[in-house]
Amino acid sequence: MNKTALVIMAAGMGSRYGGGIKQLEHVGVSGEIIMAYSIYDAIAAGFDKVVFITRKELEEEFKKIIKPSVAEQVEVEYVFQELENLPEGFTVPEGRTKPWGTGHAILSCLGAVKEPFAVINADDYYGKEAFVKIHDFLANAESNPDCLPVSMVGFVLENTLSENGQVTRGVCRVDENHMLAHIEENFGIEKQGDVAVGKNGAGAPVELPLSTPVSMNLWGFTPEFLDTLEERFIKFLGGIAGNETKAEFLLPEVVGSLLKENKAKCTVLTSNDRWFGVTYKEDKDLVVRSFRELYEKGLYPEQLFR
Repeated sequence: MNKTALVIMAAGMGSRYGGGIKQLEHVGVSGEIIMAYSIYDAIAAGFDKVVFITRKELEEEFKKIIKPSVAEQVEVEYVFQELENLPEGFTVPEGRTKPWGTGHAILSCLGAVKEPFAVINADDYYGKEAFVKIHDFLANAESNPDCLPVSMVGFVLENTLSENGQVTRGVCRVDENHMLAHIEENFGIEKQGDVAVGKNGAGAPVELPLSTPVSMNLWGFTPEFLDTLEERFIKFLGGIAGNETKAEFLLPEVVGSLLKENKAKCTVLTSNDRWFGVTYKEDKDLVVRSFRELYEKGLYPEQLFR
């Protein structure tokens, strides 16, 4: 059985959240941040290591919040996503201030992650079921550089919408064998009556059933994926002429291209748990109430880590 790592993407400032560091908002019963619940659930599921992707200037803040008792239960490591972290021969384009995207964030783990690993957002609550399923997949995953074994926890679109504004989701098409056939980032998604509406990657309007499976960036990979990701990032950088200041290297798009080229197969692990997170400032009160309800149901202790 493989050792497994949980990689937490926590480098973003949260522009839709008003410029604050939403990953550090205190929302738990005893003032915990959202990712503390993910760490708690991951440890319970059997993960051996937690890797935080953050920025150098946030390192001390994270170390204050991540309690010593976490490191007593799992190995803890920090890696840093910086705009200047580019392959040899590339420099930051003039005027570029926007991060390079989730694919670039995961590249920060090169050299630090050598075991099968799951990837999550720091500001999303995924539920216990998701961590058990992804851990069990990774613990038994067999490396295959020719056709990478990938897994993804799929959520029901209706369970991932915000009451306070539009969201971005990886909209999935899943075949009868629970394999991911296609994934595309859709933007500006919001509920309208019995459906959700938004725009696809080309900017065209789309209407989505509320039952549509979507990705919340809870992925599972074997370590070989990082080498492939680096190759794809170099290709991406070589093809952004004319869009140097805004182009993003997105994890779902990388996975989608690998599937299309038959260089990866992705197993979709379904979760019916309700997602919640702090996409907007107005979401915080709902998140606080939700964690209180989970505590009152006995799903979590009053204090996660002592």
